[in-house]
Amino acid sequence: MFDCIVIGGGIIGLSTAYHLKKENPKLDILVLEKENKVATHQTGHNSGVIHSGIYYKPGSYKARFAKAGADSMIQFCIDNDISFNQCGKLIVATDDSQLGRLRQLYDRGIENGLDVSYLNYKETLAIEPHVNAVASVKVNSTGIVDYKEVSEKLLELFQSMNGQCDLMEEVTAIQESAEKVIIKTNKNNYETKFYINCAGLYSDKIAKLGGIDTDIQIVPFRGEYYELKEEKHDLVKTLIYPVPDPKFPFLGVHFTNMIGGGVDCGPNAVLGFSKESYGKFNFKKDEFLELIKFKGIYKLGLKYIKMGVGEYYRSFNKKAFVRNAQKLVPQVREEDFVPMEAGVRAQAMNSKGELIDDFYFETSRRSIHVLNAPSPAATASLEIGKEILTKYKSSETV
Repeated sequence: MFDCIVIGGGIIGLSTAYHLKKENPKLDILVLEKENKVATHQTGHNSGVIHSGIYYKPGSYKARFAKAGADSMIQFCIDNDISFNQCGKLIVATDDSQLGRLRQLYDRGIENGLDVSYLNYKETLAIEPHVNAVASVKVNSTGIVDYKEVSEKLLELFQSMNGQCDLMEEVTAIQESAEKVIIKTNKNNYETKFYINCAGLYSDKIAKLGGIDTDIQIVPFRGEYYELKEEKHDLVKTLIYPVPDPKFPFLGVHFTNMIGGGVDCGPNAVLGFSKESYGKFNFKKDEFLELIKFKGIYKLGLKYIKMGVGEYYRSFNKKAFVRNAQKLVPQVREEDFVPMEAGVRAQAMNSKGELIDDFYFETSRRSIHVLNAPSPAATASLEIGKEILTKYKSSETV
C-alpha cells in the first residue's frame, strides 16, 4: 500500500510529489500519468512565461504564489542548470483611453510587492522600438523558461529519492473505505492511504470518481497561437502584452519570446468541444454532451457573447487575428505568421456560469483535489506543491 498517490504527471503533480518526498523521504509515493510521458498536456503546451502576479487581487493565491513562485522557479533553474531568461515584459497602452487602467495595473503591481516601472512613450520605445504604445508598465521580474524541462527535472529528483511514476495508467474508478483508497486504472488496481488529484483537464472527473460533491466543472478553452517567421523576430525584443479589458476573462493577444528561440503570438481563446481539443475540429461525443448539459456554460455564453463571437471569427479568419496583433506591433503582416500547435486551458466554472478566478482546492478525509490551476500555475507550481504539502500534513489520516 502506498502512503500517497498523485494523479497527474503535469508540473503541478510532479511538484507535489517532489515536495512530499523531499519533506519525508520515507513516504511511499506514486505518480500516475495516463500518457506515455510526463508534462504532455497543459505543461507541455505552455508558452513558458515566468509570470509576476501583477494582474491578481492582492492577497489571493494567484498574487502570492505568482510572486513567490517566480522567485522559487528562478532559483530552481539556477540550482539545476536549467536555462531561463528574466527578460521582463511590457504591458502597453495603445491609446489614451487605456491609460487609467494601465495606471491601475501599475498600482496593483506596487501593492503586490513587484518590481515595476511606469514608462512614457520614449522610454517604452527604447525597449521595444516597433511597439505601438503611448505608455507602458515594465514588469522586470517576468521571464521565460521551458516548463517541460522543469517537469522532467522534478521527475528526476523525485525518482532519485525512490519515488515511483507509472505511465500509461488512466484512472477509471476510485473506491474509498475507512482504512484505504483503491484506485483503479485501465491496467491495475492500486491501494493507498491518501491521494492527491492534480489531473488538470480531468480534475473534475477524478473528483467525481472520488465522491466529491462539487458544482465545479472544467471547461476547456483552446488557445490558438502563431509563430513569427525568423526574419521578423527582431520586431519583438521581450514580451509585449496589451492592457487587459476587465470585462473579459482572458489577457488578450500578446507577443512572447520563447526560451528555445522564436516569438509566438496569441492566444485566440475559443471553447473546446473535448477536454484535449488541440485541433479546431477535435470532438469527443461524451465530453461534448457533458459540456452542453452543464448549465453554467450557457450563463457564461450570454455574459461574453460578443467576445466569444470575436474569438471564433479570429479562429477561422487569419486576417482578423493579424489585425488584432497589429494593434501592438503594426509592422507585422499576415504572411509573417505561421500556425503553431494550440494549447488547452483547464478553466474551472461553477453552475452559475462564473469562472473561478483563483487557484481552488477541495479536500476530503483521504484526498486533496486541485480543481482550478490555470495560468500562472506553471510559474507558481513549486509554491502550489508546498501548499499541497501543508494541506497533506494537516490531514487527519496522515
